[in-house]
Amino acid sequence: MKEIAKRANVSIATVDRVIHNRAGVSEKTKAKINKIIQELDYLPNLMASRLALGKTTRIAAVIPRVTEESEYWAAPLAGVKRAEKEIRQFGVQIEPHLFNPSEKDSFNDIAGQVVEAEYDGIILAPSFIEESKKLIAECEKKSIPYVFLDSNIPDQNNLTYIGPPHFQSGYVGANLISRLLKSSHKILVVNIATESKSFNYLQIENGFRKYFREHDINTEITRIDIRETEYESVARYLTYVFMFHAEIEAVFVTNSQVSTVASFLYNSQRKHIALIGYDYTPDNIRYLKNGTIDFLICHQAEDQGYRATMSLYQHLVLGQSVPKEYLMPIDIITRENHEYYRN
Repeated sequence: MKEIAKRANVSIATVDRVIHNRAGVSEKTKAKINKIIQELDYLPNLMASRLALGKTTRIAAVIPRVTEESEYWAAPLAGVKRAEKEIRQFGVQIEPHLFNPSEKDSFNDIAGQVVEAEYDGIILAPSFIEESKKLIAECEKKSIPYVFLDSNIPDQNNLTYIGPPHFQSGYVGANLISRLLKSSHKILVVNIATESKSFNYLQIENGFRKYFREHDINTEITRIDIRETEYESVARYLTYVFMFHAEIEAVFVTNSQVSTVASFLYNSQRKHIALIGYDYTPDNIRYLKNGTIDFLICHQAEDQGYRATMSLYQHLVLGQSVPKEYLMPIDIITRENHEYYRN
């Protein structure tokens, strides 16, 4: 800054006003200083400025809380906390707001708290689509940037989406399950979720079905949506389905609830049925190890939480541009390699 002031024949205070876009400098002097800044390729030390001003950036993480049926969310939350440890020294505070993934009222209560608190940025796992859109509308009214985590809602003004490429993930799932088919080629697709018609699950299923069409594999695919996530409800639905589709030889579960299906297959002595699902959770790994689950498709859930947090940090603190989406890898976990996987 001293060198810039010297070349422009102005005070350091004038240079500081131009760098921070404050009033009190003529357009002619401002242009002169900006030209010298470009010539010197000068970048202001934003961190030092923020620390000197004592500025705090507050980010809310609106994600499901961990329950017996939603162990998955422990990993993204761990990623958010890992990011916070790295950036808290720069005045960034992350405040988790955890809702019950089975209750819309729980989400609405959390959303109301977040809107009232007026955060600088929001990490949002949009488990309930219409309710999430209401929160998004409030964010846009107040010009609060928001990031989608794990699930996407198309045609929104989110800063970025951090999560799986759902269509391609379903395509990979079909590739895997096709290798396990033997005779009947009858497949059951199971979606266990409160919002069973969400964009993401439809994308997964579309990718799954496209694989069989493109490879001209003659299959009979039956799909069921189960909105109650506890074991008793899932078992009741599956018992009914297998009564009318006894020749099903493979099951594809579109999310982390695959352990619930695995428990049913194990308890009902149907361990011969091939089973594929998602996510590196303790229950899923247990059934992978005993052979009930054949493959798990994983998308580095902890890293999703980390990257969602860092994207808001880059935007809010560093003033850097962020890509519209960051798609996670599609990892295939087996009984043989699960010990070496890092979520």
